[in-house]
Amino acid sequence: MIKTLTIDTKKRDEMIDITSYVQDIITSGEMKEGYVVVQSLHTTAGITVNENADPDVKTDFLRRFDEIYPWEHTLDLHGEGNTAAHLKTSTVGHSQTIIVTGGELLLGTWQGIYLCEFDGPRSRRRVAVKTIPAD
Repeated sequence: MIKTLTIDTKKRDEMIDITSYVQDIITSGEMKEGYVVVQSLHTTAGITVNENADPDVKTDFLRRFDEIYPWEHTLDLHGEGNTAAHLKTSTVGHSQTIIVTGGELLLGTWQGIYLCEFDGPRSRRRVAVKTIPAD
């Protein structure tokens, strides 16, 4: 089964915790054991698993990415001017696979699943969620 989440973002760079949405899809599909693949359908928004307890982690994460990939660089050639967003997304990756056991995402105590927006704000960012039941 594939479900699509649609998310509006509010900033150029932000991390949105989508863990509860992914868990809701697993719960509504009544899958007890298997895997879930969470995939961004965009070239300037990625998916990561990271700490969801201390909001400073997100702040530091985004600040450090801006240091590595500044928004404006005199040598960038991409006509849309969002080369940094493409680089950040390629670094984070466009998908994550998470184990499901007992009908729950198998995540550590401090882990959450994030949509990483790198070229916002945008309306209707799409995230595909594919559940793969165990045989």
